[in-house]
Amino acid sequence: MTRTLSASQARRIALAAQGLAGPRPETGVGAHALRALAGRLGALQIDSVNVFARAHYMPAFARLGPYPPALLDKAAWGKRPALFEYWGHAASLMPVSLQPLFRWRMARSRSSTGRTSLPTFGRERGAYIAEVLAEVRRRGPVTGADFADERREAGWWNWSDGKHALEWLFMVGDLATRTRRGFERVYDLTERVLPPAIASAPTPTEADAQRELVRISARAMGVATLADLADYFRLGQRETAARIAELEGAGELEAVRVEGWEAPAWLDPGARVPRRAGGAALLSPFDNMVWRRERTERLFGARFRIEIYTPAHKREHGYYVLMFLLGERIGARVDLKADRAGGRLLVQAAHLEPGSDASEVTPALAAELRAAAAWQGLGEIAVMKKGDLAAALFEEIG
Repeated sequence: MTRTLSASQARRIALAAQGLAGPRPETGVGAHALRALAGRLGALQIDSVNVFARAHYMPAFARLGPYPPALLDKAAWGKRPALFEYWGHAASLMPVSLQPLFRWRMARSRSSTGRTSLPTFGRERGAYIAEVLAEVRRRGPVTGADFADERREAGWWNWSDGKHALEWLFMVGDLATRTRRGFERVYDLTERVLPPAIASAPTPTEADAQRELVRISARAMGVATLADLADYFRLGQRETAARIAELEGAGELEAVRVEGWEAPAWLDPGARVPRRAGGAALLSPFDNMVWRRERTERLFGARFRIEIYTPAHKREHGYYVLMFLLGERIGARVDLKADRAGGRLLVQAAHLEPGSDASEVTPALAAELRAAAAWQGLGEIAVMKKGDLAAALFEEIG
């Protein structure tokens, strides 16, 4: 008989799987803790928006507390990288051990007949791409600006033919990200970026690689639907369904029902079900916990949209809105901006989530904002009087 989980159990399982169910470590965060977290989550989404802090730095802060961002930089772009960049869940940093699991995606990209710009460029400009690859092999690390057209201003945002060639070579796995300058990718040959043991590791079959990616997704989410599992590493649903059936047959996934969920779900047999969730965290719009909007709404009853892509007059909560997780509920939403020149964290709006208790949320949110400001080297918090929680938060912070 299929087991049924309550909605609360599913939330607590999901939070525990994501490392958000309990208090943060009391001791300082080191490189080992950061690498372990990346392994637990499977991927850290990269995004260029730097209004408060770039997306890939935020999940570790949410789960581990204040840590030196340089630790993540070293893990991703140091001399001996523990993470690599590729298209996992969108552009992502992932443990280098996962690189072989994406070679099937790289191979598919190489033979793609898609009509978007990169596949078209790859089919039509093969000779030019080969020249660019040879130049990288000869020259060493390069940026898009090194191949900028004379007709265009150099810069990572300008997609010249050279930039298109570099991105195509990155997509098919011939190039990897050596480091970043500002937010601009610096490309080099993949075998010169990856640790030798990873670069020479055998390539799994598509089915084996996808099966392992579904395993990782299931562990990272705890309990999830087919669509959730497919979305985590952007797999096709038909392929994901086949891999789920194989894992279920092997006893590595358990089919369950979740109260209030319309779709069937699968439980990671190793998932914890904590008696309570006692964490508190600011979740960026690109945090793994809220990547999939439909899942966020199912778990928390919270409709969440990334409002930076919404015209100003249509925004409900602000521009760069983070959700404040308190226990197993979303307690509030805050629109944050780092005023680095003025040394201030600007809380441009603060909204209490429906059903939440302001007297419970406000002090916890204030404490989290103080920690976030200190982490970013900001000495002052300025609360603007916008949103139904702003006045209480202003009083609490002082």
